[in-house]
Amino acid sequence: MAKHTPARNENPPSAQTLAVQASRSYNIEVVNALPMRRYVLDLARHSTLAPDGKRYVVATFDDTHLHNGYVTAVYPQQYDYLTLVSLEIAHFSSATPEAALKRHLTAIQAIQQGKLAGLPTAA
Repeated sequence: MAKHTPARNENPPSAQTLAVQASRSYNIEVVNALPMRRYVLDLARHSTLAPDGKRYVVATFDDTHLHNGYVTAVYPQQYDYLTLVSLEIAHFSSATPEAALKRHLTAIQAIQQGKLAGLPTAA
């Protein structure tokens, strides 16, 4: 019986290779925003406060494995710890991690200035 030797790039990406790719996290500091624990595919995740006292989470993550590019999403947060991911407020897709992080900062600044309603829901 012949033994099959896989050719280069024949195997689909595994969880381990995704984790290695996502380990390129960016340490960005944002004024008046608390950094949060990152998940495997996260580039950045912050919690920030709006002028009305409501708290929001801005998360930017690598969703290229699903052909969605680099996604920046805004979620409401309750009790200073519970992120309501099913109630996504805004969702942006970017082609590069740098563009996604720029959008991450823009979203945080809009929340802090009370202009969350001005953010488009898709880009």
